[in-house]
Amino acid sequence: MNPVAHELYQRIRREGAIDGKVIKVDRFLNHMVDPFLIDRLGAELYHKFAERKIDKVITAESSGIMIAQAIAGHCGVPFIYAKKKRPLTMREFYAASSYSFTKQESTTLYVSKEVIQPRERLLFADDFYAAGSTCKAIEQIIEQAGATLVGTAVIINKSERRDIEAILTMDDLAPG
Repeated sequence: MNPVAHELYQRIRREGAIDGKVIKVDRFLNHMVDPFLIDRLGAELYHKFAERKIDKVITAESSGIMIAQAIAGHCGVPFIYAKKKRPLTMREFYAASSYSFTKQESTTLYVSKEVIQPRERLLFADDFYAAGSTCKAIEQIIEQAGATLVGTAVIINKSERRDIEAILTMDDLAPG
């Protein structure tokens, strides 16, 4: 386990909780945020994609925003977050539906046509990858825009998918 993954693991054990596939990290990642930890996590995820051309990082509102900003900062590119409510100022947009297992509800994600251009290369970032509903919605938005998804970077991968770049997986968090 690399030093950043080990630090995150220790923080979860000390300040969070693991209950099956529910990982409580709201004291340092997604309710109250440790900006120094987020920056280190962002740097680690950036290095996994450093060889790929990335034009923008994209995430969904709201808990993916911190990690997307950190990765984008290390990439030197802007980041976009898909909104859960369409503002009146967003006249032309791409949209796709996402189901949140944590909140037990379906949400439509919106991205203005002004912020994604055809042929741009986007990296999807989020705090967790669970069932992939958010990622699927972002993939649909990127496809609607004629852009390309270059990869997925998450802090914790709770799925069996191994093509998702993550700091920790459920195997890393298993007792023992």
